Amino acid sequence: PAKKKDIRDYNDADMARLLEQWEKDDDIEEGDLPEHKRPPAPIDFSKIDPGKPESILKLTKKGKTLMMFVTVSGNPSEKETEEITSLWQGSLFNANYDVQRFIVGSNRAIFMLRDGGYAWEIKDFLINQERCADVTLEGQVYPGKGAEENEKVKNKTKPEKAKKKKDADKKFNSIKEDNRATTPREDL
Repeated sequence: PAKKKDIRDYNDADMARLLEQWEKDDDIEEGDLPEHKRPPAPIDFSKIDPGKPESILKLTKKGKTLMMFVTVSGNPSEKETEEITSLWQGSLFNANYDVQRFIVGSNRAIFMLRDGGYAWEIKDFLINQERCADVTLEGQVYPGKGAEENEKVKNKTKPEKAKKKKDADKKFNSIKEDNRATTPREDL
């Protein structure tokens, strides 16, 4: 049997053990559990359309927190991005979508959804907005109405990095072939 200790002599470990004993007998409802401890929602395979991979993602993300990146077109200031995304968030709120918004750059915001099952409906709303350049959801980039014409390729992957790397490689190779410590001086 455990030795009785005066409550004034309890240390942090004793208090943690006491808290565990109290919580062990508590009946915590499933909705109150943190997301990682909740059992996953059962997936109804009859609703899956094999021609649309998005339908599988919708069902697997249902009830889970999901984030999507949204880019505002043009060259907005951070305040302008705040105002535009606030209007979008208000419209989504009025349509009963629980969305939180975080500004992460002068033209970029994160929309966090409590239920990822609605992400594709929200994405469809956002890409139809005049000032939406693109929406990134689950690694896919969807161009919006505000995207430049050359970027309106559905579900594009960003080729800018590959192009920049090729340009850097060409530059490096030309310097390497030159075998000089510095680049030649240009006359103005």
